[in-house]
Amino acid sequence: MKCRVSFLIRTYLWTVVVFVLAKVAFMLLCGEDHEYGINDVCQVVQHGLGLDLSTALYFLIVPFLLCAVQIWYWHKWLNKLLQVYFLIISLAFALAFVADTSLYPFWGFKLNATCLQYLESPNEMAASVSTTYLIWRFLAIAIATIIIFDGYRHRFPVKISMPTKQKLTELIIYILSIPLMVIGIRGGVSESTTNTGQVFFSQQLFLNHSAVNPVFSFLSSFEHGEDDYYHYNYFEPEEMDGILKDVYTTESVGIDTLLTTQHPNVIVILLESCGAVFTELGGHPETMPRFSQIANEGICFTQCYGNSWRTDRGTVCTLSGWPSFPNVSVMKMPDKSQTMPSIAKTLKQANYQTHYLYGGDINFTNMRGYLIATGWDHLTSMDDYPKSQVTSKWGVADDVTFETVYQMATTIQQPYLIGFSTLSSHEPWEVPVSQFDDEIQNAFYYLDQCIGTFIDKLKQSPVWDNTLVVMLPDHGIQYQQLDETKPLRNLIPVVWTGGVVKAPKRIDKICNQSDLAATLLGQLGKSHDDFTFSRDVLSSTYRYPMAVHNYNNAQSMIDSTGFILYDFDANRFIKRDSKDADRMLKVSKAILQKTTNDLKER
Repeated sequence: MKCRVSFLIRTYLWTVVVFVLAKVAFMLLCGEDHEYGINDVCQVVQHGLGLDLSTALYFLIVPFLLCAVQIWYWHKWLNKLLQVYFLIISLAFALAFVADTSLYPFWGFKLNATCLQYLESPNEMAASVSTTYLIWRFLAIAIATIIIFDGYRHRFPVKISMPTKQKLTELIIYILSIPLMVIGIRGGVSESTTNTGQVFFSQQLFLNHSAVNPVFSFLSSFEHGEDDYYHYNYFEPEEMDGILKDVYTTESVGIDTLLTTQHPNVIVILLESCGAVFTELGGHPETMPRFSQIANEGICFTQCYGNSWRTDRGTVCTLSGWPSFPNVSVMKMPDKSQTMPSIAKTLKQANYQTHYLYGGDINFTNMRGYLIATGWDHLTSMDDYPKSQVTSKWGVADDVTFETVYQMATTIQQPYLIGFSTLSSHEPWEVPVSQFDDEIQNAFYYLDQCIGTFIDKLKQSPVWDNTLVVMLPDHGIQYQQLDETKPLRNLIPVVWTGGVVKAPKRIDKICNQSDLAATLLGQLGKSHDDFTFSRDVLSSTYRYPMAVHNYNNAQSMIDSTGFILYDFDANRFIKRDSKDADRMLKVSKAILQKTTNDLKER
């Protein structure tokens, strides 16, 4: 009996120790851009311990049951089964820890089932990193698996002869232990069960994330089925509509006319990850000097914020004027995405030719399906280039694709709408220039040079006088100390240029990238009533300038009173930098309820 009990105790404690050590490793490996000290490490371990203790009990269930069987029946194969089990969970833990530390610098949140969505396109995932990077990760997984497994495999239970009475006593102890394990797994006897939010203790998001157990975070994310994404029900319909009365106004009334014509050619360029931090808006005009020059010569929206954090989401927000959602990508839901309005659909009805160019794999995240379903007739992708021009892991480099856009703009039938997604300003930041030591900054300098060359050539062409070029990022970027608690993380520069622009102008109203559709169509004199959640920023009906951004079941909001960030898993503010935070939270929740209800009904 002592042998089995001590074995279970040692197994449980070793699992907890592994989880604690993983936290420390996470902070060491991911904390380069975050300030913390020894006391913070201790706080992370302390606040995360409850979740570690609970999670470790999940993985004690199998050893517990096998030990209960061994009371009456002992055989070597049972211990062999335990060895296989411990090897599997050791590998699973190692995968979770390495994936968590590898993805966090890119995504800014803890490991969850989102990563599985990208397994459908392993080539695109691998394109984000170098071969050396992958080799080191595989080595780390192997070493971590060996270390973790070594802590489990010693001193398995041995055969013990016991009288029946003693066996019954031990069995009763095991049975009585089951409710305690259930309570421990559940996190107590209150209505609130174990969740990631219980470990949050700091205003510094990195410390909260460090305290979260990545294994629990990953497993708990599977509790949310697709229908669960719509369960943001906070208000009765009448109250919700009252809160949002002046938030989403689709009319264009008394608009400030910025263009010389309502029938220009339109080129919409989505700049991969091009957050405002790399422009004069973020204090670094030296990174993208040509873009800053073009912004000063054209129309610059200085307070526009990205709706989301991924390309598939940001693309839909921009082209369909649609909101993003915390836990779901509309582009990956063909039955939903085909019902979306889009700039392409609307302009096709006005006899515009519609072309879209992406120099990578256009099948990634169902991009092809979404574009075709929303009115883009002609698609060009990596498959349309000779292999000699596919020089990047992601596909065709930006200097080549910008040249393709130029050829399109100067040769295809007018009027036209050209959509274009750049790709070189993306991990692993491999570009053919070396202007800065910082590889990320260098990648955006390269993008800037491509933009400058393209605009210079277009200006010399006969189509310039009747063309509008709209440039904006698909999303912001997590760079150095920028994280979701800082508005600059999601501030994106939006620039309109071209021969049809009347005069240089700065638009300083707070807005979202999803407002581009209504604002653009308003300038073109086109109805945008079906763009329910896109607002014409230049209309007199735009009375409540604000922007929202969401990711991983959290949503931030910014308006004239300040900035908030609320985590719906933790049910608490992560950032409360507004004198009117409670009112802002009501609006934020109402937006989430309204938009998700709309998505459900599509």
